[in-house]
Amino acid sequence: MTEIARLAPQRRALILDIVRRDGAVRVAELVEQLGVSDMTIRRDLDVLARGGSLSKVHGGAIKASMTTGDEPPFETKAGLESTAKAAVAEAAAALVKPGSVVALSGGTTSYAVATRLLDVPGLTVVTNSLPIAELMRPHGAESPSTGRTLLLTGGSPTKSASLVGPLADQAISSLQVDLLIIGAHGVSERAGATTPNLAEAQTNRALIASATQVALVADHTKWGVVGLSQFISLSDIDYYVSDDGLDDQARSALSEAVGQLILGETLP
Repeated sequence: MTEIARLAPQRRALILDIVRRDGAVRVAELVEQLGVSDMTIRRDLDVLARGGSLSKVHGGAIKASMTTGDEPPFETKAGLESTAKAAVAEAAAALVKPGSVVALSGGTTSYAVATRLLDVPGLTVVTNSLPIAELMRPHGAESPSTGRTLLLTGGSPTKSASLVGPLADQAISSLQVDLLIIGAHGVSERAGATTPNLAEAQTNRALIASATQVALVADHTKWGVVGLSQFISLSDIDYYVSDDGLDDQARSALSEAVGQLILGETLP
């Protein structure tokens, strides 16, 4: 159905159905699914947000019950911005050296990186992500084929399937890793990298303290989003890995603030 043919109430009802089903949606996805312009979708979201049906966030919308102190579960986020995440993951995986100790935080972008590390020989992988641990687990704690060793931190699981809290923090504090690959709920020039979960922010800080180098992985839609708690400032990031959808203002700000800005190329 074309933009002209579909009435605004029908379009907005479809948007609400998607948000209620998935917990969150991006403007770009709605443009593609509904066959309308970016501006039309943004007007629809404005109307729905004013009515309390959903909450607008940078680049999309979430259920009205969610706030900057909450976020969709892992399964919901895994389906968002898959092309951009793939570009980020390819670029970040290239930073991992065979035989090194690499830590992977929770989150869907870190998980995308993990899928590209399965054949890297001699890795020791430290993670507080249950999905990443399950991905790496098929041959047990040690993989004879690659010489990979898996260390899971322990802790209490969050909605995003990350293990956090004092047990995780204590386990992490005893380790030293060569490279940490860490995701974020949002990143901004003022706030740095943030997450809605206070316990997750503290565990992220423990991961950062254990690492010789930190690579933050975030697709372009994360720029300008601010969560409840900061866990790292831009100046403390060695590698900021995003995709080529990042706008010029963000590129300029990041190039000046971080150690190195790396942009993965999105495939058509």
